[in-house]
Amino acid sequence: MAPPITAKYDWILAITSMAFVFSAASNGANDVANAYATSVAARTLKMWHVGILSVITEFVGAVALGDRVTDTIKSGIITPDRFIGNPGTFMLAMGCAEVGSAAWLTTATFLGWPVSTTQSIIGALVGVGFATQADITWEWTGGSVSQTAASWGIAPGIACGFSAIIFGTLKYSVLERDDPFKWGLRMIPWYFALTGGILALFITIEAPTAPSLEEFGAGKASGIILGCFFGCLFVGYVFFMPYFHRRLVKRDPRIRFYHIPLGPLLWTENPPIYWPRQGEWQITNHYEDAYGIVNAGGNATAPHGAQQPGVANPDEKQQAQDTDLERNPDSVTSSPEIAPLKRVIEPQERFLDPVRHLSWANPVKWFGYLKFGFLQGVTRDVITHDSQLLRDIHARAKRYDDRVEHMWTYCQVISAIMMSIAHGSNDVANAVGPWAGSYHTFNSGEVNTEATTPIWFLVIAGLLLGGGFWFYGYHIMRALGNKITQMSPTRGFATELGAATTVLLASRLGLPVSTTQCLTGAAVGVALMNYDLAAINWRQIAFIFSGWVLTLPCAGLIAGLLCVMALNAPHF
Repeated sequence: MAPPITAKYDWILAITSMAFVFSAASNGANDVANAYATSVAARTLKMWHVGILSVITEFVGAVALGDRVTDTIKSGIITPDRFIGNPGTFMLAMGCAEVGSAAWLTTATFLGWPVSTTQSIIGALVGVGFATQADITWEWTGGSVSQTAASWGIAPGIACGFSAIIFGTLKYSVLERDDPFKWGLRMIPWYFALTGGILALFITIEAPTAPSLEEFGAGKASGIILGCFFGCLFVGYVFFMPYFHRRLVKRDPRIRFYHIPLGPLLWTENPPIYWPRQGEWQITNHYEDAYGIVNAGGNATAPHGAQQPGVANPDEKQQAQDTDLERNPDSVTSSPEIAPLKRVIEPQERFLDPVRHLSWANPVKWFGYLKFGFLQGVTRDVITHDSQLLRDIHARAKRYDDRVEHMWTYCQVISAIMMSIAHGSNDVANAVGPWAGSYHTFNSGEVNTEATTPIWFLVIAGLLLGGGFWFYGYHIMRALGNKITQMSPTRGFATELGAATTVLLASRLGLPVSTTQCLTGAAVGVALMNYDLAAINWRQIAFIFSGWVLTLPCAGLIAGLLCVMALNAPHF
């Protein structure tokens, strides 16, 4: 039973709770793409794969690693002194901050703006700080407004450098050697180990429930890095090397990724293959779009190095098809010998068109609309961009051996999963903080600036993070990845690892960073390794940057205006 002083403000708690749902869902829809966008752009994962993975990884990060004590006034942006003895005003301020953050995040997501969810809630708190005349921290201190603004340049710059270095080492040690496939087989276990060591330290140190690096001590930190490094190296040599040999060297058409546990048995002549794949041997072309068109390498060059046996490369016939302007469905009837482009079937055509003519009394129609509602977010094409500008940009990126790219898909997926878990553990507080503060203040009758977060809060938030991506995260997936530059598994791996390394290092140095900004900067760093500024979509970079700049004032304006109107309403 709530105390009398706050019982009359149950309507504020109700509004804050509703805003929390949108805030957490839009947080997931906007930020999950930071982990998985490059994997989808490189055709390593499909949207429905990411939908399932994100629900699991975000939930695990939020519930297992999420902070149990949440700062309701994020990073000390505004001081709590103004609210002492006024729990109703505090609840109103937190409610308006939640509404402002949720409104901006949802709007930005549907507009395709990858923005920082942390900076969104900070902007909302600045707005309510103005409205309530609370002191706002402007000076250069940890988490201040000035440091937040500085992160627009700091985070992308550092990530750009790290990802360029990572991709540069990969480019000159493997991709551009005389026999890249041979060097790829030699180097992949060591890249597995490097990825495992860095990401293990990342998830261990970055988790809110983990002790600081100082508390860990140099010995334990080194032990974690070396233990994971050599553990991943062992797994790489014992399990992945036989798998790659059987899959890529022997070109056994029966082998799939779920045969990796067979390990050394795959070296034998007749390994016990369970659930063998049917059909001919094939490998994913990581450079083609949903229409089957390859623009990388000028659409006329084979991958660098030796010709891939059995791998489809753009030969003369394919080039002629790709450059023939008559290859479209309208001209096929007049020129039946011309193969049309593959059609991209979007959710509306797939789920709704077949049942539109049916009566609403027919359960098949209801089932069609139900499938559209639940699957439309993970069945969309986010790879293909029908733009001559982007085709020209992608054409300036070098194309590498698809067998080598395939080996790095596993590093890319592992790094994406770790990034998603880290996001769930860190950013869940952005949505939960104001809601938890309002909830505990309502129940206790006292202002609560550091709320103990119940586990059921984190369970709900974890589900909403993954659910938000499932239903409308495709907007941000389109904005990142291939819309910035041509992505491939090796490029995506360098992008994700560069972003993760930046977040880890910057947090140790006390620098303000955002995973969104780190990933964008990392993508630019990888693109710069083409040594061609025209290989980057600078228009998209400017579009994304404008979203960062608008986040603070827009979220603050919404939250501040709501708070001012509520505070000056007659019943207050």
